[in-house]
Amino acid sequence: MARWLDVDPEVFRAHFNKKPFFIRHTLANHPLFSLDRLVKLSQDLPPSYVEWRAGGLNVDQDPALTPMNGLSAEETLRQISENRSYLILKWVEHDPEYRRLLDECLDQLAEHSEPLYPGMWKRAAFIFISSPNDTVPYHMDHEHNFLLQVRGHKVVRQWDPDDRFILTDREIEDHYANFKHRNMRYREEFGPTAWTLPLPTGQGLHFPVCAPHWIQNGDEASISFSITFRSRWTRRRELLYHANANLRKRGFKPSPVGENPLEDIWKLSLMQTASFVRRLAGKSQVEKRQY
Repeated sequence: MARWLDVDPEVFRAHFNKKPFFIRHTLANHPLFSLDRLVKLSQDLPPSYVEWRAGGLNVDQDPALTPMNGLSAEETLRQISENRSYLILKWVEHDPEYRRLLDECLDQLAEHSEPLYPGMWKRAAFIFISSPNDTVPYHMDHEHNFLLQVRGHKVVRQWDPDDRFILTDREIEDHYANFKHRNMRYREEFGPTAWTLPLPTGQGLHFPVCAPHWIQNGDEASISFSITFRSRWTRRRELLYHANANLRKRGFKPSPVGENPLEDIWKLSLMQTASFVRRLAGKSQVEKRQY
């Protein structure tokens, strides 16, 4: 198996899911990122997995207000250097060749992540293609994430996900339980506390879970390969935030996730019991129909 990633074990162990850090990769000339292959991928994926829009976005742009660019996906890709647009290819692991590459990359990361956050699952990959000087609005992602810069360069501004001035616990709860769209409200006073991280071709960047960020492209078209996964820790965290949202709807005032370990254990038990009851009810309905 090819070794696509170059990871410093000590840096990984010190910073994974805590702070951003860089890795190196050798994907810049990989044939899966050629223009013709990306066009083919955009045609082979389900239509809902291909998103493209006009560029020139604000840092806190509402996706619902982002206009189309008047082009097809193929035209957008082939003219990306001139058309001020962006295109996202989602869940590209549905293509066997991209799935193989994703697995090879994540297997190399798992050597370092499993001792820290075991139970790698729900592997997924996304490819972002965007025009020169375009902006990726302020948002966060709830997976373990590495962004590999395959072509062009960009600057990432990223914030500490544990800084509650930047990101409140209720915002995280809403992200998990009441998700509307990926973009978030940005305020200029956030700026001074950002990590400013240059991302040239051949470099990859780690994003801790729910680390807010926005991205500014450089002066040439950009291709980035985002490789993501979840762990048992992310699953537990997701359940706890859903539990808090459900309790809040019923008039309770639950403690923030992580503040009261005993309460978190109780909330997890509650969610697991509710899940078991739903499965049991679903099985009962199936049995009735079969009977």
